[in-house]
Amino acid sequence: MSSGKILLGVLAGVAAGALVGILFAPDKGSETRRKIVEKGEDYVDGIQKKFNDMLDEVTKKMDATKAKADKMAADAKGKVEDVKAQI
Repeated sequence: MSSGKILLGVLAGVAAGALVGILFAPDKGSETRRKIVEKGEDYVDGIQKKFNDMLDEVTKKMDATKAKADKMAADAKGKVEDVKAQI
């Protein structure tokens, strides 16, 4: 199982637990709705941060892979030029 699926499962469990806890708390309806909105915003912010971190990591890996591919292409081109020079 990938770490992304585990993280998503944990976040969903925490969100569900917090929601159930808020819904069963003895507060007025308006107070409960306010708490739900605040928790929802907190979870959205957390998910956005995790997504941005993941996106940054993927971008770094793509850039490293592109640089490696460019180097391999340059090396291959150099070898082709060497072979042409020998012929």
